[in-house]
Amino acid sequence: MYAWFGLFAGLVGFLGGMWTLRHGLEPLAASHLPALLNRLVKTPFRGLITGTVVTAVLQSSGAVTVITIGLVAAGTLAFPDSIGIILGANIGTCVTTQIIALQLDALVLPCLVAGVFLALTSRRLWHHIGITLIGFGMIFMALKLMSLSLQPIGRSDWFRRLLLESSNNPWLAVLSGTVLTALVQSSSATTALTIALASQGLVDLPGAVGIVIGNNVGSCITSVLASIGAPTAAKRVAAAHVLLNVLGAAAFMPILPYFTAFIQHTGGTPALQVANAHTFFNIISSIAVLPVARPYADLIEWLIPDRKTPGH
Repeated sequence: MYAWFGLFAGLVGFLGGMWTLRHGLEPLAASHLPALLNRLVKTPFRGLITGTVVTAVLQSSGAVTVITIGLVAAGTLAFPDSIGIILGANIGTCVTTQIIALQLDALVLPCLVAGVFLALTSRRLWHHIGITLIGFGMIFMALKLMSLSLQPIGRSDWFRRLLLESSNNPWLAVLSGTVLTALVQSSSATTALTIALASQGLVDLPGAVGIVIGNNVGSCITSVLASIGAPTAAKRVAAAHVLLNVLGAAAFMPILPYFTAFIQHTGGTPALQVANAHTFFNIISSIAVLPVARPYADLIEWLIPDRKTPGH
């Protein structure tokens, strides 16, 4: 019971750390963000670069996707121009995962102490940098708590059987990752949990790779929720995000053993291999769609046509 409580507390702490991190970073970029996105997305490649950089800065592909949906809904951004941002957002979110995989436990105390000190200053820039450092400290502390909590849980027979079944059945692993991320609404959180499982030896690499692919599919729930009640163009942005990750997962499933073998050759710790799987999946999926971004936008417009008023 204590272990499960610790795992839950760690997950809540991680989500709180991500929120605090974005709370510190967003004011530094938010005032210029809509104009920046609108100016730099006139080609799919420029949109991809912009989406990647903005997501890496804000540490949230969900936030960037929601902002993009808002811009399209307001008519300040054309739907075809949003495709590059969506592709880039999937790549930019990998920065978070790579940072998590480094497992920088020693930075918890310095980040928290420096963060609190800077957050108390009156200067706006240093205040937001301090909030950002507190967020990083909370994330590292939550990851440590999750890792420690998994040790006793991992010794239970039923938990090992569940993970073994997921490892032997890639479709079940993908489904698990999809459902968990949809519930938590943070692919970074569920990927962090997968990294903790792999670090403790509780899940092998094939199972972890399947869960990570499912995490990307489950992350689409944020954009779907943001598009409810929005204009048709905004719904198309959400559909483009969903279809990108679903098609990516479908394309990777037949070659999952080969992809897993490739990830093993990237070396490093199990945690780093899980992060690499997340990174390569998103980069390959986005780069594959980039050359056909305009036809892809046409496909989405065909799937979600404009509503015609009665009598037309």
